[in-house]
Amino acid sequence: MRIGVDFDNTLVSYDDIFHRVALEQGAIPASTPPSKLAVRDHLRRAGQEAVWTEMQGTVYGARMDEVRAYPGALEFLKWAREAGIQLCIISHKTRHPFIGPKHDLHASAQRWVERHVGPITTFFELTKEEKLERIRACGCEHYVDDLPEILLAPGFPRRVERILFDPDGHHAAIDGPLRMRSWTEIHEHFRGQWPPKK
Repeated sequence: MRIGVDFDNTLVSYDDIFHRVALEQGAIPASTPPSKLAVRDHLRRAGQEAVWTEMQGTVYGARMDEVRAYPGALEFLKWAREAGIQLCIISHKTRHPFIGPKHDLHASAQRWVERHVGPITTFFELTKEEKLERIRACGCEHYVDDLPEILLAPGFPRRVERILFDPDGHHAAIDGPLRMRSWTEIHEHFRGQWPPKK
């Protein structure tokens, strides 16, 4: 069995850190809910798109060490590795922020993986198309992502089980992928398939 996992907003959650950075910068009122989307929506409504864009560079670069994994995610990866399941992280992101200091966002994410996950095959692609091709090239049999547009893309490899990670229930109307709300649920899903029946 080979399982591919997305990184941003699938393995790691940015809710706490975006809220913290936005408060530090005085960019949001304290009443703003502690979520990445709430911070983004507030800044966009206030006409502060440039502030939001630069904040992303700060979080994904200089503040990446403060980012936390979703509950149960690291435990799942540990179980899968010990069970002999092949794992890889396949994600896509720009290498440098569009605004602000030129942090190497790939290097920051890779350091996070090495610190929190340990040795694991990891790819950070520059485009969604390259990400889809990497999923195919790695021979993934299952793939977990928070983005419906990836899992539903015409170029998504056939015969790969698609798992939509939807912790906040934003995609209840999406048909096709298996939709799971937590890493505990994902863990139970795979535990039920391992070891394979002969």
